[in-house]
Amino acid sequence: MFYFLVVIAVLLLGYAAFLVRFVRQGRRIPPAAYLGLAVLNGVILAAVLAWAIAR
Repeated sequence: MFYFLVVIAVLLLGYAAFLVRFVRQGRRIPPAAYLGLAVLNGVILAAVLAWAIAR
């Protein structure tokens, strides 16, 4: 479970870095990007809660 959390966290950081680069180029973030961030954050939150309960 810990490795799953690490992989999802790395994906989230990479996605956030991509969006930051997108904004620095002067482009607007598409609305679907916010949905992607919400999904990744939700997966991390669910995994952390499941891991905490299982301990």
